[in-house]
Amino acid sequence: MPFPAASSPLKAVLWDMDGTIVDTEPYWIAAEHALVEAHGGTWSHDQAMQLVGQSLTFSAGLLQRAGVELEIREIIDTLTAQVISSVQQEVPWRPGARELLEELHVAGVRCALVTMSEGPLAREVVANLPRPYFDVVVTGDTVSQGKPHPEAYLTAVELLQENDPDLGIHHCVALEDSVPGVAAAVASGVATVAVPHIVPLPEHHSYELWDTLSGRSLTELEALLPQPGAAGAPAASTGDARG
Repeated sequence: MPFPAASSPLKAVLWDMDGTIVDTEPYWIAAEHALVEAHGGTWSHDQAMQLVGQSLTFSAGLLQRAGVELEIREIIDTLTAQVISSVQQEVPWRPGARELLEELHVAGVRCALVTMSEGPLAREVVANLPRPYFDVVVTGDTVSQGKPHPEAYLTAVELLQENDPDLGIHHCVALEDSVPGVAAAVASGVATVAVPHIVPLPEHHSYELWDTLSGRSLTELEALLPQPGAAGAPAASTGDARG
């Protein structure tokens, strides 16, 4: 892979997973319904929507309130196992995600996976991709504070900096689909693209709103980086050409 700064001012793209790369939200919702009903409760669509993009610990707490008589860890393990089983039967790729990953890979732009799902599910999804696109993987079980806290995104940038000390927040773009995810990315200081899927997101000055990743390109991601005082700096310049 070529050195990223040699070809693009964009050094890294930080990817959410559930709802952004793969459409696993229906799998999670089905697992939640099954678990709550197994404990004699009911689980509504509105309740399920509250969990989209949230940390699994937060989600497990709401499921306990809905009547699931299991410990937090047991709930997380049960849900994750069910979603992994569903993914093993069919990986529900989101439109444009794999194509954009491939374009970034060819251009030498590094990628990080930043997901609140835990390691086993993240590894299952990554294993189904045609190439090892992700230099860094940050999962919900490796951070102390889940989205909407920015810890996961800040951790991903720090890990990327280990192999590229010149990489900064201003060289990165995050791709997210949920309210907590977008909030986490924006709070980290990374330029953020919201690609809403299950839950709609309003237009806002703090992020760019796209309806899909299909047809999107490296050039469009580069345009989202913080701009220097003078426009039109050439891409061949060093990283500081983009602020």
